[in-house]
Amino acid sequence: MSQPHQKSDMSKVIPKLSLELSATPSCPPQDFFLSNSMKNTPVAKKIIPPTVWLIGLIMCLMNISYIVIYSLSALYLNTSLGVDIRLIGILEGSAEALSFIMKLFSGVITDYFRRRRPIMLIGYFMTVISKPMMAISANFFNVFAARLFERIGNGIQASPRDALIGDVAPVQQRAASFGLMRSLGTAGSFMGGVLGFLAMWYTANNFQQVFWIASIPAFIAFILLVVYIKEPKTHVDNDGKIVKLKKTRRPIRIADLLSLGRNYWTLMVIVLIFMSARFSETLMVLYSHNNFGLDKTYAPLIMSLYNLTYSFSSYPSGVLADKYGRKAVMIFGTVALVLSDLFMYAASDLVTFFIGVFIWGIQLGIVHNMFVSLITDYVHEDVRGTAIGTYYLIAAIGSFAAGAGGGFVSHHFGIQTIFFGSLIVGLMALGAMMVLLPWGKKSVVISAKTQ
Repeated sequence: MSQPHQKSDMSKVIPKLSLELSATPSCPPQDFFLSNSMKNTPVAKKIIPPTVWLIGLIMCLMNISYIVIYSLSALYLNTSLGVDIRLIGILEGSAEALSFIMKLFSGVITDYFRRRRPIMLIGYFMTVISKPMMAISANFFNVFAARLFERIGNGIQASPRDALIGDVAPVQQRAASFGLMRSLGTAGSFMGGVLGFLAMWYTANNFQQVFWIASIPAFIAFILLVVYIKEPKTHVDNDGKIVKLKKTRRPIRIADLLSLGRNYWTLMVIVLIFMSARFSETLMVLYSHNNFGLDKTYAPLIMSLYNLTYSFSSYPSGVLADKYGRKAVMIFGTVALVLSDLFMYAASDLVTFFIGVFIWGIQLGIVHNMFVSLITDYVHEDVRGTAIGTYYLIAAIGSFAAGAGGGFVSHHFGIQTIFFGSLIVGLMALGAMMVLLPWGKKSVVISAKTQ
């Protein structure tokens, strides 16, 4: 990759600096936001690998199961079990925060063993088992246990799954690969909303029977994972080259966090602010039911609506980011978050509210994809799982604040106030992107010590 050359008095120290850097394996000079410089990177393949398609299919089936249960959980707790909305907010915030914490843990562990598949199997197994647990739950504490079990499993599988995509995806198709995986996954979320609606209609709003039906796609997904997903023997490093996977275990070191680099931690500040604007989508369902009289039978369609735009926006945004750069696409996604909040806050009817939900799905499909793509671009492959797991942990802090805080705000000021608060925080995230992140082509060198 070409780099700008400048003549200066510093030329005398360049040989010494080069010797110091040569002792440390490093990623090539990268443009932090504009990925055009990646186009000249030599790789063996420039197509999206079959592993990405398979993982996307597994995500599709898992999300069908998850969305059926997730879209109805708040209604089930509030209308059938009489649980206070504050407890529901704490449940959702705690479940998501625990999930993100487990993503850090699994990210570190997957780097330590240099393996992805075994950890994914553990996580998916826990997620699958949580479905029948939910079906037999008859009080708040049982539901709480089932949700935590599901979120722990989800957290365990997420970091090695994303790291596996980063391992096998060509540099030129990295954002597109993440986008394809999420497009397939959220297509399952859309179908889950439709299945939830049909199941509620067929069972005459019998929540337990619907939860049993939702268990079926999850079991099929787990079988596909066991049979078809294999541990890769090679991976794509940050030079874009296909190299053999190391077999030795990599020590767990706190210093790895420091080696992730300034640009990574700048991005994490933005992640923290942005995720604080991301309240639980179950509150959308509850708000549409309480304020606009949406029947419980149709509640899962809320999930289907935003997952439809989530699915359609993930892959195209990845392709655009690979071609034109990450920053502009990420800003567009944040603007979509602000517009979505504005429509939902100002809504006086279901049509206006649904427009907000529709736009909400666009930001879901874009921003997370950009975050993970940037992380994979700019950290060494040996700490890829740790970097992704740390990202999820930082996102957990924002997620917990948005979930738990949203529950209390809605109790004292009404659910509508959550949308206004999310709008304000979204504008803060947009401002942070404009101020903290550089415009144009600014080359940096990211390095990480490896063993």
